[in-house]
Amino acid sequence: MSEVEEKIASDQSDREGPTPRRRESKAARREQLINATIDSLALRGYSATTMANVSDGAKLSRGIVNFHFESKENLLLETLQFMSDEYAQNWEECLASAPADTASRISVLVTADLDKKVCTPRKVAAWFALMAEAKSRPAYQKLCWERDRKYRAVLEELCQMAKEEAGYQYDPHNVTAAIYAMQEGLWLRLMLSGRDYTRNTALSVVRQTLGALFPKHFTPEGIPQELPQ
Repeated sequence: MSEVEEKIASDQSDREGPTPRRRESKAARREQLINATIDSLALRGYSATTMANVSDGAKLSRGIVNFHFESKENLLLETLQFMSDEYAQNWEECLASAPADTASRISVLVTADLDKKVCTPRKVAAWFALMAEAKSRPAYQKLCWERDRKYRAVLEELCQMAKEEAGYQYDPHNVTAAIYAMQEGLWLRLMLSGRDYTRNTALSVVRQTLGALFPKHFTPEGIPQELPQ
């Protein structure tokens, strides 16, 4: 290839942007760094997490971290976005695959909160580390609100459906708030108790709570059942 042809090919490549392989490599590097950030948040907390220990944890140069995120604030904000997106994708996929009856959909939606994809010691610890900063960081508040809003809207709709089907006397909004508070409490218990409190124990709490709140839709053990005729 002549020098002129090489220049034309180079210009065309610049116009077309990075190749699929380069784009994949960039995305993989970003996810690698985000996972290292989650590890650091879980181990060190918010204040002690630095760009340096993230790069060390990812086994990448510090220049790579700066190239992808520019600052610690950007890195942590994108880590929160990543975790929020992962959380939403998980429960949406679980709900999409659930049976059509109201009890099964409530069960799948609520227990998705304890799915291994999102509920691991490192992810729960990292989530609380970031949540603790939300009060003074509007961008964090916005992400946390967006994470909660759709989930709670779907859960409240299902609580309303259960009320109409079985004649329960509760306020669907308040029941939704109670379930959500239980979920946050269980995540906190899992983080603070370590191996002394397991996901299976938390799942048992969730299922029995569903049995108590929706006795016509669930057995006392929290297994979905057909409504009595």
